[in-house]
Amino acid sequence: MALTGRAALLAALGSLPVGLLEPSWTGLLAVNGTLGLACAVDYALAAPVRTLRLARSGDTSVRLGESADVHLTLTNPGTRRLRARVRDAWPPSSWQAGTETAASRHEVTVPAGERRRLTTRLRPTRRGDRRADRVTIRSYGPLGLLTRQGSHTVPWTVRVLPPFTSRKHLPSRLARLRELDGRTSVLTRGEGTEFDSLRDYVPGDDTRSIDWRATARRQGVAVRTWRPERDRHILICLDTGRTSAGRVGDAPRLDSAMDAALLLAALATRAGDRVDLLAHDRRTRALVQGRAAADVLPAFVTTMAGLEPELVETDSRTLVSTILRSAPRRSLVVLLTSLDAAPVEEGLLPLLPRLTQRHTVVVASVADPHIASMAASRGSVDAVYEAAAATQTQSQRRRTADQLSRHGVHVVDATPDALAPSLADTYLALKAAGRL
Repeated sequence: MALTGRAALLAALGSLPVGLLEPSWTGLLAVNGTLGLACAVDYALAAPVRTLRLARSGDTSVRLGESADVHLTLTNPGTRRLRARVRDAWPPSSWQAGTETAASRHEVTVPAGERRRLTTRLRPTRRGDRRADRVTIRSYGPLGLLTRQGSHTVPWTVRVLPPFTSRKHLPSRLARLRELDGRTSVLTRGEGTEFDSLRDYVPGDDTRSIDWRATARRQGVAVRTWRPERDRHILICLDTGRTSAGRVGDAPRLDSAMDAALLLAALATRAGDRVDLLAHDRRTRALVQGRAAADVLPAFVTTMAGLEPELVETDSRTLVSTILRSAPRRSLVVLLTSLDAAPVEEGLLPLLPRLTQRHTVVVASVADPHIASMAASRGSVDAVYEAAAATQTQSQRRRTADQLSRHGVHVVDATPDALAPSLADTYLALKAAGRL
């Protein structure tokens, strides 16, 4: 059986005369010469790297937390067999910690004139665009002694989208929406502006809904029923200033705000309302307007993918002016921001009358669940001090929320897991009460 690789080299050295293998200058020169010849032959037989042709295909977008497969097609147009190790380099955040080496390195053999497809599986840990770096190829000869190495630039971009984990709450909220729309047997008694029908008065009905003309024509008291308003305008505003960069759990506050915005957008479009998006700090970072109902959610997700918190103080005056320009008619303005006392009292509160006299305003904020656990902690001196600090923080947030409420603002203050469904419930309550 023929010997290959290093085994063939050792056999060749073993076949040298005994005298050449003795520790003498002549023997060393002969052995070195044989090794040098073997290395030169091995290098010459290694397939060249520069002439290889590479192309990419595969996924171009993926939700955060899921996997994306990017294929690299390697074509060997030469006359020598390619034996190679390939490193497909991507940014570190394209994989979870400790998995990059196994995911990005490949062993491949490509006969002359053939091609092979390598698959790199990405599992990004951050939103945004992940762009491929260089593809480095190390080509080995048949003996594996020397290699040729080179790099190719093969562009590819994978956009990492928000995970939209709150979509699990959408079916239950849609069921409540159908009840409000009268598509089930449940009757809505809200004060909407779209008249639906008349029915008999029952104790507990709002006396303002009594139709006195219809009552005069019948023996009993008649009340109006209403359908919730449709085709209303909703402007969702994401505060991308420095407070949105604070981490609550494993993610920035901005990510939780995005998740709540996506659930509200999905629910509102199904309700027949028009939904726009504004992201702002000192300047407008993103603006999505005038999309058809079927395009709203994809446009929101794509736009949010590239948003990152900016370490600057939000300019409330510019934000309010931008909101008024973006929503010239009466709208529901949902501002996802912080309830920290200083930014609200010094920036937002003085400007609220400009918003509330024209629009219905909801302020939604992400609360840190760790604060609640700190407030309940006892058992040591450190725990008592932590509880006191947490209680003070909670008191400040409640005071800020009360100040906003006195200006006619609806406040939603909830933990990351509860923010999205709480905001959706607030929207449904406003819709049922005819407040949009």
